Order: sequence, then C-alpha cells, then structure tokens
Amino acid sequence: MSKSDDESLRPATKLVQGGRRPEWTGDPRLGGGVVNPPVWRASTILYDSIADLEARGHATHDKLYYGRRGTPTVWALADALTDMEPGAAGTLLYPSGVAANSAGLLALLAPGDHLLMVDSAYEPTRAFCDGLLARYGVTTTYYDPLVGAGIADLITPATKLIFLESPGSLTFEVQDIPAITAAARGRGVLTMLDNTWATPLLFPALAHGVDVAMMSLTKYVGGHSDAMMGSLTATKAVWPRLRSAAYQLGQAVAPDDCALMLRGLRTLDVRMARHGENGLTVAKWLAARADVGRVLHPALPGDPGHMIWSRDFAGTSGLFGFTLKGVDAAARTRFIDALSLFGIGFSWGGYESLVVPSNPIRTATAWTDPDPLVRLSIGLEDPADLIADLTRGFAAL
Repeated sequence: MSKSDDESLRPATKLVQGGRRPEWTGDPRLGGGVVNPPVWRASTILYDSIADLEARGHATHDKLYYGRRGTPTVWALADALTDMEPGAAGTLLYPSGVAANSAGLLALLAPGDHLLMVDSAYEPTRAFCDGLLARYGVTTTYYDPLVGAGIADLITPATKLIFLESPGSLTFEVQDIPAITAAARGRGVLTMLDNTWATPLLFPALAHGVDVAMMSLTKYVGGHSDAMMGSLTATKAVWPRLRSAAYQLGQAVAPDDCALMLRGLRTLDVRMARHGENGLTVAKWLAARADVGRVLHPALPGDPGHMIWSRDFAGTSGLFGFTLKGVDAAARTRFIDALSLFGIGFSWGGYESLVVPSNPIRTATAWTDPDPLVRLSIGLEDPADLIADLTRGFAAL
C-alpha cells in the first residue's frame, strides 16, 4: 500500500504520493529507498519453479507474470491515477488516448448494441464509431452536447453506453454530466467520459456518476510533449470487463513512458493552476477585442457553459477557442502564420503554447458560426508575451 491510500489526503498530496509503494521504491538489502519507482523493463519473467509459475496465475500489481501485464513502473502510474478518482477500482494504460477510447468502446459494446456519442467528440473518436464500430455491428447516434437530462429520450432498449466529452476539445460545450449519468443509471446504461481537458484534479468524473473516465495522458499529465499514453479508470462493476478486453487486445505500455508520465503527474497541480491562470488572462484579452467574434471558454462568465462549469469544476485548464470576426479562412492562415511563440501543432497540455485552425464536424447539431475558429493551448510562458505575439497575428489580418 502507498501513502496515498489515506482517504483524508487532498488531491495535490495524492499526486505526490500516489503509486510509491515501499516494495517498489525501497530495497531492504540496500538499507533504504528511492523517491521515484525505478524503471523496470521486462518482457520475460523468470520463475523459481513450475509450482511458482502456476501459483502466480495472471496476477498484476503484486507479482510479476509477463511483461505485457506490467512491471512496478507501470503499476505505480496506474495506482497513482486510480488514487485521483474517488470510487475507482483500477486504471488500465494504453499506448495513446485514441487507443484507450477505442479499447473502452470495444470492451463495453457488442454487435447489435446502440451507442450514444456526443456530437462534439474528438475527431478520432468519431472516426472509430463510423468506421470499425460500424463494421463491428454497433449503431452510433450522435447527440447534442447540451441535451442534459433530455438524453433519456434518446435511450433505446439497445443502448448500452453513453459517451461524453466535456468540455468538447474543439468547441468547448460543457455537458450536464450529473443529469446525463442519472438518466443513464435509471435505464441501466453505462457512461464513459473523455476527461482530458479537466483531468480528475479539476473534475473527479466517477464522483459525478461516470462509470469510466478516459484521459489522454499525452496532454496535461505528461505535460512535456515527449510521450504518448492513454488511460481508463473505472468503477468496480466495470473494471473487470475493461481489464479482460485489454489483455485480449494485447494492449501494453512501455515502462520508460510510464516513468515520464509519473514525472509529469507529480507537478500536475501547479502546472494546471498556471495553465488555467494564463489561459484566462489571454481569453479575457481576446474577448475585449473588436476583431474577435466570440471566445469559447467555459470559465468566462458570458460563456453558455459557464453556469454548469462553475457548479461542477474545481478550475480551468488552458485549452479554449475563439473566432476571428468577419474574415475568411485565408485570413485565419495569415493570423496563425504570423505567430512566433505559438507552435503550430496538434495535441495540447504541454508546457509550450500551441495553435491550430479548427473546423468542427457535426451530425446531430449544426455549427453555423460563419467566422473561422482558432484553438489555443496556453502554456507556461508569461501571458504578456503571448498577448504580444497574438497582437502580431491580428496585425496580419
């Protein structure tokens, strides 16, 4: 057991203590221990005897079995993430956020099932639903992210899962997750949330009724844009299904990448505070400009999702969007190309600021804003320098 198993500890303390079991960080033969769980690299595990092999079964988190089932470095990260979600039974790790989403959907759905997918979903999630899941015999219905308790009207006898992403990572609608999960539980339907924007630090998903919380650890948990990974953290009722599917799919992660994720996790609290503070500073500056149509940031009082965000979230991250008023896509390209401190690149949540053009895909709803949309990931730079850089972008319009 690790120190973070103490339920009285607050989230920031759990980030520091999580996954640091004495048996993973200390060696009595050496007379002491280390701060970080060492990097255990292994494929083949050796046994003392056939009796030892047979006794291990398929154990994990306490006995080595086979490299694909993990080593203490992998288990330390999984334990630390589980500690962050009150009510969680365990966490599984995957090579990327997309892999985590796909594995979760495959584990919880079967041919003939019906999936309710939020219309603001991350594009690769939508592509998986329309591609492999459709060929697998699962029917997907996209729903308005603002449907709230009205989701009950969309549930059919075949509906087995409702997928949420809040806020949406391109258009930042905030879903009424407690209302949706309550409707789902009333009909025996599971819920799965992409919680990458907030992390459990700002939104403990399972405490709000979600059955499975997914994160792209590539983003804020890693924090340094140098490793890729995804996670699924689940309740006791769902956890065995996810674990079985992950083993059958052969999903595994590298211990070196887990060590990088553990490094990022320890500073998540202080980094998220800075991301959120910097992001709000930039968002408020943008909102005051005449050449900005609107700013899509739920922490701003005028945002449509602000009321629910204020009720459910403990803070904000640094990812948001805004529209360039009265210009075309070519002007948006000039704006982005004129920036020097913002890297042009996918992903987000690292220490550096990023910018990409956004073109939302919609099925159940319509994206009718005529102004081109820009997405910003605000990093850890001084916001005054970022604002000066954005000023150069506006000058290029």
